[in-house]
Amino acid sequence: MSKVLVITTSLRAKSNSDILAERLVAGAKDAGHEVEKISLKGKKIGFCIGCFGCLKTQKCVQKDDAADIIEKVKEADTLVFVTPIYYYEMSGQMKTLIDRINPLYTSDYKFRKVYMLSVAADDAETTPDKAVNGLQGFVDCFEKAELSGSVFFGGINGAAEAADREEDLCKAYEFGKAID
Repeated sequence: MSKVLVITTSLRAKSNSDILAERLVAGAKDAGHEVEKISLKGKKIGFCIGCFGCLKTQKCVQKDDAADIIEKVKEADTLVFVTPIYYYEMSGQMKTLIDRINPLYTSDYKFRKVYMLSVAADDAETTPDKAVNGLQGFVDCFEKAELSGSVFFGGINGAAEAADREEDLCKAYEFGKAID
């Protein structure tokens, strides 16, 4: 089975996306995958400064928490990004991390499958479209990878509200279980 890296990007305490990510992780483990979950809470991750030194060295010149995460991304077979939807887009901290993954562009990265779980107060079917499109832009730059799936949970707003939504918890579990 695959080595799956789940990256949760909400900085909120009792985050709904974290609650649903836990169910996704349980499903992926039950499917036989080796799963590691990383949260961006408490991590120091600076903005990419655009120096492109990383394209030669496969390492970023900045010394912060992104370096360890980038190494884990490189070694994973499958990536799952988990984000709240802010203003119909992925969280800023998710985008910042994606930009910082640039050192892997010229490396021998292992990931082939990329997934996304997103959560928002708005429950319109189109709510996650821009976030999915943004993640697709990242995936398009990594020729060996593909965006393999996305799941959206709408109408969830209050802290820890997802914990009481059995149908959504089951859906997150099944999404994790279906990761290949």
